[in-house]
Amino acid sequence: MSADLQHTLAGSATLEGTSLHTGAKVTLTLKPAPEGHGFKFRRIDLPDQPFISADADKVQTVERATTLAEGSVKVHTVEHVLSALTGMGIDNAIIEMDANEPPIGDGSSRPFVELIKSAGIVAQKELRKTWEIREPIHMETGDGTLITIVPSKTFRVSVTNVGPEGRFTQYFSTIVTPETYEKEIAAARTFVYYEDVKPLLEKGLIKGGSIESAVVIRGGEVLSKEPMRFTNEFARHKALDLIGDLMLSGKRFLGHVIAIKPGHGPNTKMAAQLKSEYNRMRAMVPAPMAIPKGESVLNINDVLKILPHRYPFLMVDRIVGIEGDTKCICIKNVTINEPYFIGHFPGHPIMPGVLQLEAMAQVSSILMLRIPENAGKIGYFMSADKVKWRRPVLPGDTLFIEAETLKIRGSIGQTRCRCLVNGEIVSEAELKFALLDH
Repeated sequence: MSADLQHTLAGSATLEGTSLHTGAKVTLTLKPAPEGHGFKFRRIDLPDQPFISADADKVQTVERATTLAEGSVKVHTVEHVLSALTGMGIDNAIIEMDANEPPIGDGSSRPFVELIKSAGIVAQKELRKTWEIREPIHMETGDGTLITIVPSKTFRVSVTNVGPEGRFTQYFSTIVTPETYEKEIAAARTFVYYEDVKPLLEKGLIKGGSIESAVVIRGGEVLSKEPMRFTNEFARHKALDLIGDLMLSGKRFLGHVIAIKPGHGPNTKMAAQLKSEYNRMRAMVPAPMAIPKGESVLNINDVLKILPHRYPFLMVDRIVGIEGDTKCICIKNVTINEPYFIGHFPGHPIMPGVLQLEAMAQVSSILMLRIPENAGKIGYFMSADKVKWRRPVLPGDTLFIEAETLKIRGSIGQTRCRCLVNGEIVSEAELKFALLDH
């Protein structure tokens, strides 16, 4: 499988069984879908056979399972099939059902993995869009549940399960790939504590439940049709649910998900938070800058006439805004071809903070070098104060460098500067420098 391309099913495949909570008989069919389609459920038992997108905005309830709703149309317990599709590397699929809940099978997602494999997996033409988490995203509840996603070059889940009175505290962690998902996660079964069974039945839930479709925990004893499949099977199943619920964000991402006492409620809230954060970042693309009247955008050839710097130390590609002798705004397109990425750092390229500082100094110099009597001079650092680096600058970022004059006295200048990516400040400083002849 090419990890860079979107994938769908090669054909259709059908599974029949009993739903966990409603106890109804159901037939589920997985079908291919076009690029960019994502995951959508279809209720073929209803008039017009309506679709419901696997979307955090559609989450209605999370009572022992995740329920999606579109108006009066609902689908229950969606997490296992979504987890299997995500874990096996599928991006686009239609999930048809003739009832409102998928079959529970043995309480794991293994039946859905087998269904996916029987249908086959094919690569599509469009590239997969994967969001790389660059800053921690955190959520916690008052009952001790905590979910944090930190930057990582892989998709990893680390889960700690803690039962009532600390019973069956277990830990599980793995990088999620189709291979590890099938081998390490898919077979882990859902579980329930014996003291919760009666209240769930009174709420009209788990009508299709049995020790064939779930593990029942009574005190310190495990009631199951077969032995435990893993010593930490409960933590693995929590990871299974977490993967399915987080996919309701609509975005595949690279990041390390660390979850303590996760559940469908916190999981789906984090999915909504992920979606919100992604949309916020997309909305932060800077609006077109207004160039002051009488000025024009200066391209790289114009920059070369002003600054004495040359490869590999020229940190300005274009001047996009000039306000007399008081303010200058420039752009630096940060690409993977920058020579410093070879060693800073191998496998984790980050633009050095000191080079962001240098970029600020060069933009500051532009303010003074545009004065005719300063033409041909070179700017020398005298001091850098109030320097702050707020977040990494990575290949692919467009760095907007702003410099504003605080004071100019003869050949000595003082400026306030900042660098921005997507409208967010990544570094800032106040600089003092002198312009001297060669």
